Amino acid sequence: MAFMKGGHVYIMSNGVSGTLYLGVTADLAARVYQHRIGEGSAFCREHGLTKLVYAEPHDRIENAIAREKALKNWKRAWKINLIEKANPGWRDLYEEIIA
Repeated sequence: MAFMKGGHVYIMSNGVSGTLYLGVTADLAARVYQHRIGEGSAFCREHGLTKLVYAEPHDRIENAIAREKALKNWKRAWKINLIEKANPGWRDLYEEIIA
């Protein structure tokens, strides 16, 4: 999985088919780190969303923002299917992005 600098759409979760948080960022590693230490968002902190289960790179942040808006309109089942196609085991991808 290639992680580019333009922008990323990402999904955080607390486990397989758990609560989902969809976001967009220009610095994926830094943003996920914020979520992991409880400083990323109140929602992630309150629901224990510390696992990066999906990340989608975009060449331009504007494209990432447009994709985030589209995905936020998707049904939950579609988002779960998107995660499972890219990351069937729902493993935490954080170590891959900081390597």
